Amino acid sequence: MFLWAGSKATDGRSERRPVYGKSREYDVLDKKKTVTALKAGEDRAILLGLGMVVLSVMMYFVLGITILRSYADRVWTDETSCTVVNSTIVCDVNCSYSCGTECWGSSRYPCLQVFVSLNSSGKVVRLLHNAETQDIDAECFYIPKCRRDYAATHVVVQNISERLRSQHTVQCFVDPTDRMDSAILTQMYGRGAVFHSLFWPTCTLIGGIIIIAMVKLNQYLSIICEQVSRIKR
Repeated sequence: MFLWAGSKATDGRSERRPVYGKSREYDVLDKKKTVTALKAGEDRAILLGLGMVVLSVMMYFVLGITILRSYADRVWTDETSCTVVNSTIVCDVNCSYSCGTECWGSSRYPCLQVFVSLNSSGKVVRLLHNAETQDIDAECFYIPKCRRDYAATHVVVQNISERLRSQHTVQCFVDPTDRMDSAILTQMYGRGAVFHSLFWPTCTLIGGIIIIAMVKLNQYLSIICEQVSRIKR
């Protein structure tokens, strides 16, 4: 009986071993799953950070060509007070508008000429809406969108002329070097546009760098913790 009991006890111990072995296997599997999930999350975070960095560089490139370059090349930089001397529609200018796919129609728009007197110097110059108007047609103050309905366009331009007459005095921008014998009413890109064109790409770039740095720091601390735990064992 002693031998039989001993063999039975031995069998019991042999049956318990697989139980402990299975629990250890489960712990290893759970640890591997956790490590895999953390690694996948870290990879996504790094991709997000890299995407933000690439996006900020593209924004710098695009905005640098459009806004910053136009702001640096601007001619009318000095702001002054202008008194409206004359604001009249002098003639009609031919234009073309799109009426569909590969279809163009002919129309006209009234040319509004505005002359102002610079209060700083007393010089009378032509007033333009913005710098783009100078490149399209330097004779007209405002270039409306070409439409089929000439009467509607004429009403819009006439309202602008009456508004300028009623204001009498407006703020305008002039060329400090006197190379341009005209003034503009509004700047296409001011300091506010330049600020926003630099602020948001910079925020995106800093955010991407912070995300990447936090992930790398987390990985570094994980390696240190693992090394410390191995030393304690």
